[in-house]
Amino acid sequence: MAELEGAPLASFAVRAVAFFIDMAIAGLSFVLPLMAGATIAIKMGWIHNDVHIKFDPFHHEEWPSLAWFVIFIAASNYIGNGATIGKKLMKIRVVSLVHHRLSLWHSMERALGYGASALEAFFGFFQYFVDPNHQTVHDRIARTIVVSERKRRIAEAAAEIAAAGRQPSEAAASEPAAAEPALPAPEA
Repeated sequence: MAELEGAPLASFAVRAVAFFIDMAIAGLSFVLPLMAGATIAIKMGWIHNDVHIKFDPFHHEEWPSLAWFVIFIAASNYIGNGATIGKKLMKIRVVSLVHHRLSLWHSMERALGYGASALEAFFGFFQYFVDPNHQTVHDRIARTIVVSERKRRIAEAAAEIAAAGRQPSEAAASEPAAAEPALPAPEA
């Protein structure tokens, strides 16, 4: 946690856009292969009925899409070390409060936590506005926060510039100037 001291947190709007990008990618990666498979099965004569494919991970009736969504989000978080495709595009990252890297277990907890955040009219997402660290329900379940990589890089660059600006003056005070010759040591 000490490493995260002063880390800029991602805004709600940026997090929401990243979530919807991830939802769209998860939905397309679920629906398109199933549509292709259903088309082939119909042409081969294996299926004679209409095929209905639906991606709705927030309703238990659609459990295959729920399972795919959890697997997709957990794998994306784990492989990207907290940066899914949507988060990478929005320049934000999920960071664990207890580990240096998001583990597979933390990624699964966070993905399953989206369900808890969606309960009661998505109120868990809006807890961002009442939590001092802007944590939603799924953040608290997985013990994570979401930081802005863009703001973090700007802050790090400003700190480097400030440190570089201080070094010459500190060095001048502690070392003799290069223009002044050093005095010879007295002979004994």
